[in-house]
Amino acid sequence: MAANLDGQLVVAISSRALFDFEEENLVFEAGLAQAPVPGAKKDAAYMKLQLDRLDVPAKPGVAFSLIKKLLAFNDAPEALDQSTSPAAPSQRVEVVILSRNDPVSGMRVFRSAKHYGLKIERGTFNRGEAPWRYLKPLHANLFLSTHLSDVREALAAGVPAAQVYPHSMRASDAHPHEVRIAFDGDAVLFSDEAERVFQLQGLSAFQQHESDKAAQPLLAGPFKPLLEALQRLQQAGTSRMRIRTALVTARSAPAHERAIRTLMDWNIEVDEAMFLGGLAKGEFLREFEPDFFFDDQTGHVDSAARHVPSGHVASGVSNPLIR
Repeated sequence: MAANLDGQLVVAISSRALFDFEEENLVFEAGLAQAPVPGAKKDAAYMKLQLDRLDVPAKPGVAFSLIKKLLAFNDAPEALDQSTSPAAPSQRVEVVILSRNDPVSGMRVFRSAKHYGLKIERGTFNRGEAPWRYLKPLHANLFLSTHLSDVREALAAGVPAAQVYPHSMRASDAHPHEVRIAFDGDAVLFSDEAERVFQLQGLSAFQQHESDKAAQPLLAGPFKPLLEALQRLQQAGTSRMRIRTALVTARSAPAHERAIRTLMDWNIEVDEAMFLGGLAKGEFLREFEPDFFFDDQTGHVDSAARHVPSGHVASGVSNPLIR
């Protein structure tokens, strides 16, 4: 029988989001700048550097903590013992590398993963080509990449995706047995309906709109499927690992009620909800200590990245596609 990923939480991630390849990327960018023709491949120096460092494990990147903790769900005794439920998948989380790197550099990626005990066995290395098209056969629940164009394409294809900010603060080590993830609300977990009202008509109109529609659930945003998948993973339960989620939003009362009622209508629970009324999110996230934070507005991501691992969800009215 062919292998499949049915029933697993599938995370696709670029090599630069998982590992700190910023020094190597400078060499790559320098090679591109020397290309005589736009788009010509000038990655020889980059490939040589990666090959020279083949036995030097890359340092952990922005999303390393998130990936390490998610993979730990596979190490729990409940995930390894199928005597009570033989139909359940023995592996609950699958991580796949989707990289613009070349195959030679891919060897270093896999060796680095092995060095840190990350059981990552699958990957595509596309030497400069966009890898997002492989998300569909993977049925990915999340895609993390440093390339904005790949993130936009993934979101357009219906896959929760975020542009990782490589210079984000790394995750805290304070919660080794808990995956902590924080989400913005509008245009991330929820649709951008309310955000459009705010941007077109201002705060008062937004508050009135949300108060009037408090009992009417918001439509789903791009990250609702991920939150659902995380809840399923949490409900499967392990004695060693758990998930803690937070809604961190610029909303405040009375607009808070519609957000809470929407989650209730979806039968989804979050552990914390922060209604900040426009306060900067960064310091609140610093105290929550997430392994990752997702937001659709670059200003919020910039603020958060000074404190926690952060990514930009390029969706909704705040992220028009400019061609």
